[in-house]
Amino acid sequence: MSLASRPSIVGVLLLAACESGDEAYDRGYDDGFAVGYNTACEIRATMIAGDWSNADYSRGYADGQTDGTVACNRDRRAGPSE
Repeated sequence: MSLASRPSIVGVLLLAACESGDEAYDRGYDDGFAVGYNTACEIRATMIAGDWSNADYSRGYADGQTDGTVACNRDRRAGPSE
């Protein structure tokens, strides 16, 4: 495989720097949902990006954490699925 066919570190960093507000929100929401669900259901600790300096990420995280907690509580009330 030639070097030209591999993505460069610089290219990856440039793509990450071009993240839109919606993408940051979605990433935060996914992290928050996982933390909310896993914490409320006492499943496990969850590794997240924790991009707190990004307002869109932080807003998505807060929304996702709430929804994840609600989803865990809903699943608990529904009981085990078999």
